[in-house]
Amino acid sequence: MCRNIRTLHNFEPPATLDEVHAAAVQYVRKVSGTTKPSQANQAAFDQAVAEVEASTRRLLEGLSTNAPPKNRDEEAAKARARAEQRYARA
Repeated sequence: MCRNIRTLHNFEPPATLDEVHAAAVQYVRKVSGTTKPSQANQAAFDQAVAEVEASTRRLLEGLSTNAPPKNRDEEAAKARARAEQRYARA
């Protein structure tokens, strides 16, 4: 999984449309192998982003959980702590 794509489910407040769009762009970039498509491929790239974005929104709307919602700030702090351990110099 691409490291830049973040978990969007079960957060308070819920994922925004911008977050869903950003995840879709990252996914299409990863699959296509390009960060900026050529003019010839721009339409296909944009269509793929729109389709992935729509699918992601439907998925998030359809998911349910009994777990309490996660806090974005707490999860970000945990991620920073994991990164510090992972990249710490010995």
